[in-house]
Order: sequence, then structure tokens, then C-alpha cells
Amino acid sequence: MESVVDRFIRYIKIDTMSDPENPAFPSTETQWTLAKMLVAELEEMGMSEVSLDDNCYVMATLPSNIDKEVPTIGFVSHIDTSPDYTAANVNPQFHPNYDGGDIVLDAENDIVLSSSYFEELKLYKGQTIITTDGNTLLGADDKAGVAEIMTAMNYLLEHPEIKHGKIRICFTPDEEVGKGAHCFDVEKFGADWAYTMDGGQVGELEYENFNAAGAKVVINGKNVHPGSAKNKMVNSMLIATEFMASLPAEDVPERTEGYEGFFHLSSVQGEVEKTELSYIIRDHDAAKFEERKQLMKQLTADLNEKYGEKTIELQLKEQYRNMREKVVPVMHIVDVAEEAIKKAGLKPLIRPIRGGTDGSQLSFMGLPCPNIFAGGHNFHGRYEFVPVESMEKAVEVIVGIAELVGEWDKSREGSPKAELV
Repeated sequence: MESVVDRFIRYIKIDTMSDPENPAFPSTETQWTLAKMLVAELEEMGMSEVSLDDNCYVMATLPSNIDKEVPTIGFVSHIDTSPDYTAANVNPQFHPNYDGGDIVLDAENDIVLSSSYFEELKLYKGQTIITTDGNTLLGADDKAGVAEIMTAMNYLLEHPEIKHGKIRICFTPDEEVGKGAHCFDVEKFGADWAYTMDGGQVGELEYENFNAAGAKVVINGKNVHPGSAKNKMVNSMLIATEFMASLPAEDVPERTEGYEGFFHLSSVQGEVEKTELSYIIRDHDAAKFEERKQLMKQLTADLNEKYGEKTIELQLKEQYRNMREKVVPVMHIVDVAEEAIKKAGLKPLIRPIRGGTDGSQLSFMGLPCPNIFAGGHNFHGRYEFVPVESMEKAVEVIVGIAELVGEWDKSREGSPKAELV
């Protein structure tokens, strides 16, 4: 059977960067290239009901090999990579028996993956680390997940002695630009629940994520000759700095962790007559999330009162919500994943996602969908890495979940944890 590493390396060689500025779906043509490759591989390995729809969603079925009725489960990963960093000409580097120290990615340009700065590296001493060459991202987000699902399905096909129910898989486009679930056909998928293989550190299991919104702030100024500007010029950039300074200084990504929310200023474009600020707004707590949006609205109103109506225009756009609301009532689906992680010899790391996945949107579309580790770290940049052993463990967890659901007992569905969370 082809290894998960071999699959991973093949997939990351295809540049599937998504494009937030392109309204087409998918947003880049290269995503079709990987999707078609996956279809061919699924058919070759013997999966059933393999399909590629008009929106670039790949779906397939591993039929049940037991004679009793158990829930149909699913596994989902996305094929695109982040537009934040180039995914062209990925050149993976292997570091076997990692010694716990710094890893030089590009000696000529002094690009180093530092174990003192990225301390999680030390967790993988003695293992084989796959890194970039310092000039691209790696693509573990989420081609590690794709490779793990493909390898697990192949393993189950080649080992019919492992009993399991019906399993559905799906590979989605454009997750990195927030559209991964927009055209997902939940009814066609036909699973009772699913898991996204899109987490980070080995052992991670997540069923809570941020409530999320995007904000575009447009500040309109007036430009006149600076020599005669008194009481006439309105410098939009200076008003923009006032807007930025009015938000809580500590509520930014670099100063928050765990359940703490933030305002993240992601871009600034400005000149005297017009400045645009782009923010993302995040909070796990729904009430605090609403308070953050209201603060933006109030600040806009206050500055318009100070500088004149329509000086500031605010556009707020909802992005996704916390899946906890939909997962807690069916907490047994988390119990199963937790048990499979333990069965693989790992300590489950159950914690909130400081971000979102396709699973958060799918949960609100009627498909409860917690998130399981894929093994990568430092996503969306040149310092991305993934340990080989973490990907292998992810395959083991997928197989373990399949086995557990194949032994399903309806009594499991009354998880006491649902009352405690």
C-alpha cells in the first residue's frame, strides 16, 4: 500500500492556492487538477460512488462490510492552500531523527526554523520532520488531511477483516477563502456526522471554534494643497489611526490565546482622501462576539458625529459560527474520536480552535463535524512543517473511528458529556 507520505508529497507538488479576489468557484483552476487526480486514485483503489461535481467537490463511498445497520460517518479535508503565501514549486525537505535543535531551511538566505522560537518542534525529537525549503508554504494545511483520508480508505479496502459501516469522504475547494462548504451537498453526502481532518498538533480534537466576521472600514477624507489646508483638509489616514487606537489594545491575535477573542487588523491601504482598513473579528462566546461588532458600529457612529456624516463607512460580514452549538447535543461523536485517539496511543488534546474549518459551516448545515488533527504546524508560511509520525497516527485514528462505529451500540448516543459541557 502506498504510504501516507508518498501521497502527501505528490499532492503538495500541485499548486492549489485559492484566490480571495476571484468570485468563481473554485477560485483557481489548479484545484481541478488535484481534484481530478484524486478521482482517478479513488477509482483505482476501488472506492464506490466516486464523483466530481461542477463545483469541484470530490465525493466517494467505502461500502459497509457488516450485516447490521450503524451510522454512516464521513471524513472531510480541503484541497486548496492559503493565498497568504506562495504554493508554487514546493520543495519539501526531510529531516530524519530530528535532534531537537534548529533546522536550516535556506542557508544562503539564513532562513531557519528555530526550535527556541517555535518550541513545539521539540515535541518531535527523534522523529522525521518534513519542512519547506524556506521559499514556499508546505501545504500540510490541508493536503496532510487529504493524504491521511486517502491512505486510511485504501488500508480499509485492503483489510476487509476490519469491520466498519458505510463511510463517505469529501474533498472540498476554497476552504482557505471561507467558501469551502458553500456548495457542499449535505443531502448527497448522506452521513449522520463527519470529521474534518484539518487540525494541527498530533492528538488534537476540537468541537469549538470562533464566531467570525469580517469588517471593512472606509474613511473618506478631503485633499487640498497643504499650504492652504487649514480648516479644509481632512486627512483620512489620521482618522484611521484614531479608529485603530480606539479599539482595545490587548485584544489582538498576538496577545490572546485559548478562548480569548480579538480584533485583527489584516490590511491598511491609505492616502489623504481615502483609507481602507480590513479587520477580522473573532470570539468563541456569542455574546462577546456581538459586543465586538457593536463596538465597531458605535465607534463608527462616534467618529461620524465628530467629523461629519459618512466620513466613515463600515461594512460587517458574517463568516461562520461556533460549531459547539450543534455538536454538544450529539456529544457521542466527540466521544468516539476521543476513544480512537486514545486507542492510537495518544493523549487527546481537546481544545477550542482559534480559527474555523469547513466543519463549523457544515455543522450549521445539518452535518455535525468536529475537527481532528492532521499533524501540521505553522500553517500558511515558510515555517510550516509536519512530522511523518503524526500523519501516520492520523491514519490510525481514522481507521480506529471506522472500527468503533462498526461496533455501534445505540446506547452510546446518550453521552453524559453533553450535559456537562
